[in-house]
Amino acid sequence: MSGAVDGLIADVLAGRLGPDPADVVATSVFWAHHGTRLAGGNVTYRNQYLLARVGAAFGACAFEAGELTPEVCAELSGQPLEELLRDERLPLRIAALDAYLATTAPHHEAEHAEPVELPAGTPEVRAVARDAAIAGLLDLPAGAKVALIGVVNPLVAAIRARGAECLPCDLNLTTTQWGDPVTRSMHDVLPVADAVVATGMTLSNGSFDVILASCRERGVPLVVYAQTGSAVARHFLGAGVTALSAEPFPFSQFSAEPTRLYRYRARLSG
Repeated sequence: MSGAVDGLIADVLAGRLGPDPADVVATSVFWAHHGTRLAGGNVTYRNQYLLARVGAAFGACAFEAGELTPEVCAELSGQPLEELLRDERLPLRIAALDAYLATTAPHHEAEHAEPVELPAGTPEVRAVARDAAIAGLLDLPAGAKVALIGVVNPLVAAIRARGAECLPCDLNLTTTQWGDPVTRSMHDVLPVADAVVATGMTLSNGSFDVILASCRERGVPLVVYAQTGSAVARHFLGAGVTALSAEPFPFSQFSAEPTRLYRYRARLSG
């Protein structure tokens, strides 16, 4: 294995971070597929999530259409977590890793997590509140360039509301709600950004290691907003990740009632 995420999986498989995953069972493996179009928007977001339940914790990973088939749910439910962590399918490995880390250190018990309650209400109300909480993790001067890797329109608006310039990047969108061009290549925005905000889905498409290395090398803040792999991204706080908005399953879009996300900031030494 190579790379930061693969190294983390290797540590788990070796039993260095908790119980032997051969002795931990993925009680349930399932997926959720949904579409959302927010009021006033021109984009229908289509999301597929693979989820693994281990005890009281859920691990989650978004994936692109066609990467997995429903048969994976029956195939792997009830199997040792080690089997999922060794699977060749990256989204499955990320979901399993997320479940393991969320089991050993649940977000709601984490000493340095800041719970943020999202209000009850419509999808629009909840999305605006969620993305304002994410943008609130940025501490930058007016006019700073923020690369947004994984575009959702309310988050573009929240970044701009903080006086920053948003540089949007996404594999599936070509423009924002306001007609701003969206690049497909993160290499267009990483070299010029004063800060990076990246979705947890970068874990599932293999780009997280590249983003992490770039931010480390350039010394720029990296904020991760994660439904995918929220406990995985947390592991890199202070080691390239500056701040994290962790939203464990069940996600905000699946409820109209108050739910919580957890904000983390890297602790400074000295």
